[in-house]
Amino acid sequence: VQLVESGGGLVQIGGSLRLSCAASGNIFSIRVMRWYHQAPGKQRELVAAATSGGDTSYADSVKGRFTISKDNANNMMYLQMNSLKPEDAGVYYCNALLRSDPEGDYVAYWGQGTRVTVSS
Repeated sequence: VQLVESGGGLVQIGGSLRLSCAASGNIFSIRVMRWYHQAPGKQRELVAAATSGGDTSYADSVKGRFTISKDNANNMMYLQMNSLKPEDAGVYYCNALLRSDPEGDYVAYWGQGTRVTVSS
């Protein structure tokens, strides 16, 4: 199983970016997918999550600005980030809790991260 993020880059304060996460490999079902953010010198923090049932949740710091979405048929996840602030800068990681067969346990996988830089 592999998770690959894309879409990071340089954006001005107040601008927008759309991150993507592609899950591939031996995937039977995905229970939940999440975006995490790690700012320089800080711990990785949960930003947003989306379950297979369609429920979503957000960190208070991004509510109203970020939107998580999924394409279940293609094992894709997105994060639309609007009104970006300097504190949104850092590396964004994709995380998926999934299983590779109907009898298997759910296992968490991580992507390699995509960097977001917010400039004034």
